[in-house]
Amino acid sequence: MKYKNTLEKTEMLKYAQKHYFSLGIDDGAAKLCKSNFRFGLAKIHFAQNHLGLKPNATFISTPDETISRNKRRWNSGYGYGGKLIWGHKNDPLIFVDTKPNACGMLVGGLDELPKPDDILKKVKNIVSSEVYIDNIKVEWDYHKGNHFIDIMETDLDSYNSQKFPKYMFVIHGSAPELQQENDKGVGLYYDKSKNLMNICNSINTPFGEIKYLEGNNAKEYFEFFNFAKKFAADKRRKAAEMLFGNFKEISNPLHQGLLSYGELVLGAQHITSDEQKIFPIALRSDLPIYLMHGVKSLSEEQIDDLGFENRAKKFGILKNLKEFNVLPHGGGYDLPHINSVIEVLEIENEHYFVCEQEIQEGFTIFSDVAETSYIYRGKKIVNRTVNLELGNIVGKLFPKFVLKI
Repeated sequence: MKYKNTLEKTEMLKYAQKHYFSLGIDDGAAKLCKSNFRFGLAKIHFAQNHLGLKPNATFISTPDETISRNKRRWNSGYGYGGKLIWGHKNDPLIFVDTKPNACGMLVGGLDELPKPDDILKKVKNIVSSEVYIDNIKVEWDYHKGNHFIDIMETDLDSYNSQKFPKYMFVIHGSAPELQQENDKGVGLYYDKSKNLMNICNSINTPFGEIKYLEGNNAKEYFEFFNFAKKFAADKRRKAAEMLFGNFKEISNPLHQGLLSYGELVLGAQHITSDEQKIFPIALRSDLPIYLMHGVKSLSEEQIDDLGFENRAKKFGILKNLKEFNVLPHGGGYDLPHINSVIEVLEIENEHYFVCEQEIQEGFTIFSDVAETSYIYRGKKIVNRTVNLELGNIVGKLFPKFVLKI
């Protein structure tokens, strides 16, 4: 099907749906992700067509595909858990309504198990002190949302001739300090940075406005994002140093942000050329964190087994699947009261998702998924990851206590 601006909205959504490849578990949250992401992909396709590009933006989900609780990202038509590809890695074009934030997780090793009261005393000192990285005052965000500091005991003694301590910690956090414009650059979030908003281009699509940067503006933003990525990683290290002193860094990967001009991970960890790198998959606070060795994916055999090959070849996006190379970073949000999406109502440019509930006679209607109740998924996400041959379990971290600061 040739893509034209004159296509009916339903046809645009069907076209977008063909560019969505799901590796998830197909529960209520995953179905919501699929349903909403059609709008985001359709917007990008419309924008690509408007810019004289082939409308081939593709989303490949990870096993934890789910909703995004960031209201603006969700309302822009995006879910969470996977890799979004819209262009060549060297072509300066960035769709900023995806809202990359440089979030990641640091895994560190400790020779001894810290005492909770000692750590709490250090927490008070950290919160009351002014800490700077690259002349930017640090905002401690480990009490917000799903950001945390876990202290764990591990069954991993060694891996690839490396010896590991008995105890480990995991720090999950991003860089809210850099969402607004600052001395280092334009800021990460267009809705919090006037400077970024001023350099954004926008296109009115049948599914709402989409914001993007191109040329030198895209280059400036990408350079700033890479600074934010390093800042966020250093911030996790700084928190570890102040809490634990000496530690052995095991892993500190990004799971939310730009990989290049044309690729972005949303709650997914990119497998690099370092084939021995270890990645954490954090589930609920009462369950182990799994340390994984990522496997380059997807192979032609995997793509064929999943039933993706013909569709990918038809739309010329097989390369996107072959260069997937990501792992989930967690279990993802579970909405146990939601079974499926019955339909999506559009009222005054706002989408309302009509969802079947566990109770057969009832259904739920909402537009802002952040307002609905949720829990976190468990081991089935790790099982799905292993079964899909996306990664192998290296070890487990068993929770001792969790900090929110």
